[in-house]
Amino acid sequence: MEPEERSDDISMNELASLLETAGGISVGWSLQNRDTPDPGSFIGSGKAKEIRDTIAAEHCDLAVFDNELSPSQMRVLTETLGVKVLDRSGLILDIFAGRAQTREGRLQVELAQYQYLLPRLTGMWTHLVRQTASGGRSPIGTRGPGETQLETDRRHIRRKIQKLKEELEEVRRVRGTQRRQRQKNDMPTVALVGYTNAGKSTLLNALTGAGIHTGNRLFDTLDTTTRRLSLDDTMDVLLSDTVGFIRKLPTQLVAAFKATLEELSYADVILHVIDVSNPDWQQQVKITEDLIRELGVESTPRLEVLNKCDLCNPELLPRREDAVCISAVSGDGLEELKQKVFAILTRGEKQVTFLLPYARGGELENLHNTCRVKETEYTENGIRITAVCPPDVYGRLRDFIQTDE
Repeated sequence: MEPEERSDDISMNELASLLETAGGISVGWSLQNRDTPDPGSFIGSGKAKEIRDTIAAEHCDLAVFDNELSPSQMRVLTETLGVKVLDRSGLILDIFAGRAQTREGRLQVELAQYQYLLPRLTGMWTHLVRQTASGGRSPIGTRGPGETQLETDRRHIRRKIQKLKEELEEVRRVRGTQRRQRQKNDMPTVALVGYTNAGKSTLLNALTGAGIHTGNRLFDTLDTTTRRLSLDDTMDVLLSDTVGFIRKLPTQLVAAFKATLEELSYADVILHVIDVSNPDWQQQVKITEDLIRELGVESTPRLEVLNKCDLCNPELLPRREDAVCISAVSGDGLEELKQKVFAILTRGEKQVTFLLPYARGGELENLHNTCRVKETEYTENGIRITAVCPPDVYGRLRDFIQTDE
């Protein structure tokens, strides 16, 4: 088992928080030190008996495992422990199913659930088992009506998965149209990413007054929210919140939420929001950075936003050029944050005034698309345009520069 897949006190406490987020109550947890998981039941028989005794003593009706279980391991554990068994992936999917609000979010969750369910069909649905002559039940997978029903449901789920993928592709098409419109309107995009419960939605509210519900719960925000933010009198940006990351994030969710997370691919700046009051914040940073690389956006300019600094010893906080300390709740550091984002977006820009001959009037539209045009004046000698331009534009049009400010 890979080191990052192993469980420890931190990941188990996080699992307990996930369970409470889903509406359950954690009565205890147990760790087992093994070199490799048991191929049949994930845990050994002795540990399984210990957990079964605890379940009976505490009158539990659910056992949740921190690692992803194979379909056969889940089936064996369900029979051994005598209660419903979930793994971390199934629990996270259950939370997402209860939280998604938009059509896009619900489509993504439903797709992830079906992808998770498909290999686990055997033995999970009671309507897929057939009665024996003695009135008992025989396992699915044998010949007969049970197997036929199982294959029917598999085909049904595969069709559902294909239909959901097509609907999500339509969502991507619509989002692409909206994105091109934003680009045409010269509106840079800034995306918030970070570990779940790092304070991304609170920060979005503090900067834009978005009014998004926030709470001290994991995955409080699932659906992307985008609001306009003024950085100064010459630049507005679109600030987008995204779903929080978490260790051992189900692969089905990474794939299913690609329609949302692909916004990161088009962001001009990524703000990595970090809860520095969490003792495990450095590990959370690593997990988020790994997922950023997995999504292929590691080259996008990035600024670390060290949130909840008011809860920390200032002397212990890192001080770097690519980081800013803030408190989204109190508002401390928000102006510095806006200034740093503005500096990243305007790196290398200059304000210049061009005098374009009327024969080159076609350049005017290009300047509006690629620069921040502040003033346009039609004169006898040509079109005088004052604009804040990136280096490639004023380099290309340097012969028409009237003044360089």
